[in-house]
Amino acid sequence: MDNRRTCESSEVRIGHSLSEAERQHLARRTHTVLECLKQHGISCSEDDMPNIAVLGSGGGLRAMVGLLGSLSQLKKEGLLDCIMYLCGVSGSTWCMASLYNEPNWSTKLETVKDNIVQRLADGTVSWSQMGQKLANYYAKNDNFSLTDVWAALIVSNMVNEIDEHKLTEQRGNYINDPYPIYTVIDKQCKYDRLNTDVWFEITPDESGYSLSGAFVDSSCLECQFENRKMVKEQPGFDMLYLQGLCGSAIADMEEIIKQLFEALKHLMINKTGSTEESQTSPDKQNGCQVLLQLVELNLCVLRKEDPTDYLIKIKDLLKDKHDGIERMTVRLENKVSSEKTISKEDLNEYTLQVCSYISNMFKMQGFWEEIWIAIVRSIERIVGWIWGTTYDYLYGMTVKDIDPSILHSKTREYEDAGALINSPYFSVLRQERKIDLIISLDFSAGNPFETVVKTAQICKELQIPFPEVVVPGEDVEPQDFYLFRGYSKAPTVIHMPLFNAITCKGEVEKWKKKYQTFQMSYSDEMITALLEKAAENIKNNKEKLFKEIENII
Repeated sequence: MDNRRTCESSEVRIGHSLSEAERQHLARRTHTVLECLKQHGISCSEDDMPNIAVLGSGGGLRAMVGLLGSLSQLKKEGLLDCIMYLCGVSGSTWCMASLYNEPNWSTKLETVKDNIVQRLADGTVSWSQMGQKLANYYAKNDNFSLTDVWAALIVSNMVNEIDEHKLTEQRGNYINDPYPIYTVIDKQCKYDRLNTDVWFEITPDESGYSLSGAFVDSSCLECQFENRKMVKEQPGFDMLYLQGLCGSAIADMEEIIKQLFEALKHLMINKTGSTEESQTSPDKQNGCQVLLQLVELNLCVLRKEDPTDYLIKIKDLLKDKHDGIERMTVRLENKVSSEKTISKEDLNEYTLQVCSYISNMFKMQGFWEEIWIAIVRSIERIVGWIWGTTYDYLYGMTVKDIDPSILHSKTREYEDAGALINSPYFSVLRQERKIDLIISLDFSAGNPFETVVKTAQICKELQIPFPEVVVPGEDVEPQDFYLFRGYSKAPTVIHMPLFNAITCKGEVEKWKKKYQTFQMSYSDEMITALLEKAAENIKNNKEKLFKEIENII
């Protein structure tokens, strides 16, 4: 049976009700949850059954491995089958992506876990594979953005996999698992402070604005719509792109730019060293060398080093080829000589001018090898800082409760929800999901209470029921279990920091330093230790978790 729907059969859905596919899954899952509770001596009816969601925060590979260890221990303790929803942001979605590619993963979790760990410890993705993936993204995507570059060159290298499965292929493959929700935010809404429209959820069945109630079939999320009618079908993103979309805020802007330029540099060095490249025309080889030196120039400025040598190299490569760029290069050389640096504005303008020249030169030479065009466009996107560009499925519509800025925009830009709140609370705070208990697994690097405190503040502003949150002082090492008791329509929240005074025994900062958020890889030993630390949190609090489940009933 093919569970993938075509875009032709789908349309935009305005309303707060759950999708039919989600309702059907919850109905099936209810029997699993009831049986799990019964095995632990907890009897209740469907009406009294606690609706439980597990949230995985962001945190790069730390979050990916931490969530994996936590879920594995929940399974061992007989708790996993009590969970109705599994939601993640950033690094936690990398774990979810790996899990949900295995049909009914929770029934064979130890085997799935071992395979993921082996891939993280020993797997590799070659520069050739990453370059080809980048070229494919550029060729097939109307809205090529930094998210494509980040996914192809950085995320693939961190998770050691280029996962080309489609999200919609997961439909019907997780009958025995919690319902998955991947969470991002609408970048423009964040800057416009449109709190109710910021939160964007992505599931195998349907995607859309969690609080505003505007959804589209997930197979059509990248298609072009106008006034509710699809005007252009797109192939839809794969799981690697989704991981890039969800996990794109794992470092500050400057560090991300450095990593992207470094990746492009290695990709170009790998490409120019190949046999096929040595047989191309001198002009084309010259253009490729200009791009390489341009990337080196940007890296040099980011490192606050003297960029004069790279300006000279670019000037020599372009001698008698482009008077305008030659003059710009001389001006920048003079500025470096007098001011010892190049301003961001001047460097960006120069970078875009060189990219434009190279692009036109390639076109005149009849050279349109996709990987080199994708590299040029990638450099341009870094300068423009353009992420997550996607056709706006609400464009041209008239919807009462949706902000007009969304309805009048042909495209939207989605990004890592960690840029706002590093945990997916608002996807489960949809009133229609009727969540009774939230188990928040916090893998964040900074303040271990920031996610729950920020959520409480925003909920107060938006009048969304949420428990009162009182946390200890910042100079105190966090405990492993915090309870924020629900009331009336507000869910109870259990908040569990990964590194805490109980499991780390006074060495919380040491563990944080060992597992940095923007760390490209972990050794096998580091992965094992982190899995054990996450599992220990669950094991130590098993009785408390069951107690709160009973209290809800």
